[in-house]
Amino acid sequence: MSDSNKRGIGKLLSYLDIEALDSDLFLGDPGNGSGRLFGGMVAAQSVIAAGRTVDPERSLHSLHAYFLRPGRHGVPIRFVVDRIRDGRSFTTRRVKAHQRGEAIFSLSASFAKPEEGICHEDPMPDAPDPSDGLPEWESARAKALGDGTAKRGDSAVEVRLCDPLETGEVGEARHRNWLRVAGSLPDDPLIHTAMLVYASDRTLLSAASRPHGLPWGKRMAASLDHAVWIHRPVRFDSWLLYASESPIARSARGLVFGAMYYQDGGRVATVAQEGLIRTLRGD
Repeated sequence: MSDSNKRGIGKLLSYLDIEALDSDLFLGDPGNGSGRLFGGMVAAQSVIAAGRTVDPERSLHSLHAYFLRPGRHGVPIRFVVDRIRDGRSFTTRRVKAHQRGEAIFSLSASFAKPEEGICHEDPMPDAPDPSDGLPEWESARAKALGDGTAKRGDSAVEVRLCDPLETGEVGEARHRNWLRVAGSLPDDPLIHTAMLVYASDRTLLSAASRPHGLPWGKRMAASLDHAVWIHRPVRFDSWLLYASESPIARSARGLVFGAMYYQDGGRVATVAQEGLIRTLRGD
């Protein structure tokens, strides 16, 4: 893991340390950069904002969100929390993120007390070990783009591909990737949960692009909505397997379902996302 990756997680943790302006109003720094802001970061900051208004004994168990407008780098984000409900077992919050007076992201989140009850789950799919020399996401992306300088070395989350494709090759609408934080996290359950939500926006739409031979540089993709269900206490201390599949794409919108697993096979989260995917036309 490179020093630049470790600097990347340090920056991200500083962005997650949003400023409390009031009991239900927070200000976040999106950082500097080019292009549109990564939606996973706005989602993670929104989780922090919601979680700061909830009893710490209650943990996030589900969220449903819409990406309304592309976020911008270098423009502070204002997070407004609406306290929908504080019940005996569940707490509900709504968060709206604004930049320059316009809503860019909307989140509904539910937090719950730990509870014993029914329990079953499907097994984790088979996958090669993440230490087996699997290709790294950023290197594969730079290769597909034909530009070695396109490799971003400061990613806060390292991604290893179990199912790589050569440029333009057609494959099944499913893939498996290993994810891990490029560094260490503080011992704060809310930070670990926010980091999982951040990572859950990585790699998904590639599953919907695979049947069409649309690698990086051949497609434009953007998340439209996003849902996460959390099944276990979140600890993002080591590798997570992220298995995704896209059962349908129509009208330039691809639907993708994902499942995140600890290395011992325990399923920690389920994800659903619809994204806009368009083929880039040449000049």
